[in-house]
Amino acid sequence: MLQKNQKNTLHKRFRGFYPVVIDVETAGFNSEKDALLEIAIITFKMDHNGWLIIDRKLHFHIIPFPGLNIEKTALAFNKIDPYNPLRTAIKEIEALKKIFYTVHQGINLQSCTKAIVVAHNAAFDHSFLMAAIKRSSLKYNPFHLFSTFDTATLSGLALGQTVLAKACIAAGIKFDTNSAHSALYDTERTAKLFCEIVNRWKRLGGWPVNQNKRIKYK
Repeated sequence: MLQKNQKNTLHKRFRGFYPVVIDVETAGFNSEKDALLEIAIITFKMDHNGWLIIDRKLHFHIIPFPGLNIEKTALAFNKIDPYNPLRTAIKEIEALKKIFYTVHQGINLQSCTKAIVVAHNAAFDHSFLMAAIKRSSLKYNPFHLFSTFDTATLSGLALGQTVLAKACIAAGIKFDTNSAHSALYDTERTAKLFCEIVNRWKRLGGWPVNQNKRIKYK
């Protein structure tokens, strides 16, 4: 059993980055013009032996930002009624404040320097997050402005699958297609998938990195 050391810490594992899984549900594909409708995040920590595990979860239904577009085809796909009063939705800026507070806490607790978005096809979720942050005019954005950890790419490497449902199944993670396209559910699946890939690499001997070990190819 590995003993706790500097290699078995979150900030050492990801070069000072604090990984945060994010999933968004939106009213279209254009992050600048289409409304954000739902957002969820999951943070991580490491146990005593350096295994990555889920830490905290946040999930918010969002009131569409005034003036932004809502595509009917997007609503038909994600089955969200943005005008349903039972959604208990809040404004973008309020959700972001709560997310920022939690993420800043995690960064400080884990001695990290910056949060980094983890998502499946991360460019999409990252673009909507950054657009919402820009609209809010909030200072001290904890997230990296352009770098991400994309679990679609990581799954292609580790599991031979790039679709979230198929990657989860290949990793031995249950996936309910009827629950998909909920920000919270997709975030939970993505977080489990990210943990499995990171921990599988560790189980295979890829972490901590042994600089003296070289693989010989025939």
